[in-house]
Amino acid sequence: MSTTPAAARVREPIPREIRVLIASAFVIAIGFGLVAPVLPQYAASFDVGVAAASVIVSAFAFMRLVFAPAGGALVTRLGERPVYLVGLVIVALSTGACALAQGYWQLLIFRGLGGIGSTMFTVSAMALIVRLAPPHMRGRISSAYAGAFLIGGIAGPILGSLTAGFGYRVPFVIYAVALLIAAAVVAALISGASLRPPPGSQPAPPLSVREALADSAFRAALVAGFANGWANFGVRVSLVPLFAATSGGLGAHWAGLALTVFAVGNAVALQFSGRLVDRHGRRRLVIVGLLVSAVGTISFGQAHAIVPFVLLSLVAGAGAGIVNPAQQAAVADVVGQDRSGGKVLAAYQMATDSGAILGPVLAGWIADVFGFGAAFAVTGVVLLLGAMAWIPARETMPEVGLDPTPPDR
Repeated sequence: MSTTPAAARVREPIPREIRVLIASAFVIAIGFGLVAPVLPQYAASFDVGVAAASVIVSAFAFMRLVFAPAGGALVTRLGERPVYLVGLVIVALSTGACALAQGYWQLLIFRGLGGIGSTMFTVSAMALIVRLAPPHMRGRISSAYAGAFLIGGIAGPILGSLTAGFGYRVPFVIYAVALLIAAAVVAALISGASLRPPPGSQPAPPLSVREALADSAFRAALVAGFANGWANFGVRVSLVPLFAATSGGLGAHWAGLALTVFAVGNAVALQFSGRLVDRHGRRRLVIVGLLVSAVGTISFGQAHAIVPFVLLSLVAGAGAGIVNPAQQAAVADVVGQDRSGGKVLAAYQMATDSGAILGPVLAGWIADVFGFGAAFAVTGVVLLLGAMAWIPARETMPEVGLDPTPPDR
């Protein structure tokens, strides 16, 4: 345990290797934001209906979910850095292939292959951060990493509007080239030697999912990750535009503003949440963030006027900005720096992705049968269940937890 005072430690610069990963995340997010708005229209240009065009979007997420266990196993077997680089190259090549697609089925296959590469670099990026981030900076680093994705995701569609006149294929070419550049930079600036144990030392065995599940903090993280994926990565994106379009006091044009305000709330919270996580622990910040998100979500279905609609979006975004760094730091604490945790991190990603996939489907059915108010209320209850899962869980940060050793569980 470091004896450096906490106030001094939070002012330490982020290590160079982590800054490289953060910059790479920014490039990846810009590219994703560049292609995401045009992808459904590109698919529809092959004379298919709305449902078929939507499948193109879902194929990427579906392949991420299905391939996550294999991605985690590859990280354990081959190491974090090789899997990260190969994943980036796969997404780059599949994205470039999308630009050359001559029909709907080609586009579907190429986009699905991109999902395989995406889960490879997502799991390995989490594993790299676990291995390279000093434990007392995990919250701050998770916040910076999430902020890079957030800002890149906002900038991507803006840049995409500048390429709109060049057709649907150009954003895919730009994204593919940017990913190859990012892979080259990571390969040059993050050495494999920095991830290997010192000469003569015995490497610790990989952490298994069964071992992690014995930890109350990891079990809570799975439940809360599912809830966060359901609400903030799934329902927020899918139901808010439909709710705005059907609400008499709003209109479809307000949906974009709501999502932007959500992102603003997220960005503002990320400015301080990481440091709070490193000072006060992971558990209480996860609970607070989930409760704030739940408050902003449960009332959302009744926000038929512009002011509450915007304010509740801001509150929900702030809650997400508090949850994500705290939860990722907690999972990193469970894995630790000395063990490979590819399979464990893949399980956590699967929980979040499962919520993001199931949430819109089930909440959409509830909205059809009982109305949007009920759909957002149920989503808020899911967030509350995520918070409740953390109440009996242990605090994972040694300086805060009563037991600094991995669990009792």
